[in-house]
Amino acid sequence: MLYYLFEYLEKQYQVPGASLFQFTTFRAGMAILFSLIIATTYGKRIILFLQKKQIGETVRDLGLEGQKQKSGTPTMGGLIIILATLVPVLLFAKLDNIYIILLIVATLWMGAIGFLDDYIKVFKKDKEGLKGRFKVLGQIGLGLIVGATLYFHPEVTMREHSKTVITEQYTVEEVRGQEIKSTMTTVPFFKNNELDYSTFISWAGDGAEKYAWLVFIPIIILIVSGVSNGANLTDGIDGLAGGTSAIIVFTLGVFALVSGNVFLSEYLDVMYISGSGELLVFITSFAGALIGFLWYNTFPAQVFMGDTGSLTIGGIIAVIAIILRKELLIPILCGIFFAESISVMLQVGYFKFTKKKYGEGKRIFLMAPLHHHYQKMGYHESKIVTRFWIVGIMLAIISVVTLKIR
Repeated sequence: MLYYLFEYLEKQYQVPGASLFQFTTFRAGMAILFSLIIATTYGKRIILFLQKKQIGETVRDLGLEGQKQKSGTPTMGGLIIILATLVPVLLFAKLDNIYIILLIVATLWMGAIGFLDDYIKVFKKDKEGLKGRFKVLGQIGLGLIVGATLYFHPEVTMREHSKTVITEQYTVEEVRGQEIKSTMTTVPFFKNNELDYSTFISWAGDGAEKYAWLVFIPIIILIVSGVSNGANLTDGIDGLAGGTSAIIVFTLGVFALVSGNVFLSEYLDVMYISGSGELLVFITSFAGALIGFLWYNTFPAQVFMGDTGSLTIGGIIAVIAIILRKELLIPILCGIFFAESISVMLQVGYFKFTKKKYGEGKRIFLMAPLHHHYQKMGYHESKIVTRFWIVGIMLAIISVVTLKIR
């Protein structure tokens, strides 16, 4: 909203300094500052409110050290993240930008699903929370919204790569590419690192490309569901999900800065996605909210994010990666989420297989998700979190390096 206010003041009254709001980097800086202030200042008030309403976590006894002491810790702390993200976005972002609109919808959508899940757990005293099929339906719904918007909305375009041509006068000129609708995405580590989803349906004959949404939208649904579930599984010990997510989000900020800038995208030979530079405001606001939340969530946690936070975090990260055409980089960038999810699938799959074959289920890990395996080994959760953060930083660096390694 402030963007439009200062734009008006600059045009009508030439107010000194009003032009600063035209710069995305300035508004991104203000967004992260405001989100940090909101999360750290109002976060305490929200925690006190949750304590007053006795909205505490019911911890199941899994035989983990220090687990019983966590019982009664306020949950639904994801409200802090949502509030500290959306308020700066509403203040500093261009609210008519399709990507900003999409991310606001994703935040509220996944936040509502997570809130409902936490509400059932806390107030209905049902440890299972929202039934799994309803969570899946919610994730599919968001995937449909995101996929359909990115495929059909006229403002979602990318620029073709510039070409060097020889004119009739035998001079060499650089011709900038046109804005086009495309289902192109980035494939990391490959020389020709672009893949068009429409190729998956080209076998159907001429004109089949216009039905590429039949492939594109289901893939988006899988990505949104996978990342949100991965973030949810990672939220098991103090500070793990919040810190890991902050690292991922800052990395996506680098990609947004590059993909949304004509000159940087040309220099690095990556896709220029029109309007994606505005994502930087949302990303910095989101990153500030996550860091501010860690003020209260690091060991020993004063508040848990609950599914209100973890599902929202995963949904937002997935949508940003998809918008920036970096969804195929998710197994690397979100490697911690990926490892946590794989550990659960392997554990459950192997247990069922051995039980069916030998009559007794066996386990690969001492406990799944993966962070609980290390807890069972005797590592303190602060050490586990710190080491997971370090691995997350390494994966983030590898992800950024893919801009040049092909």
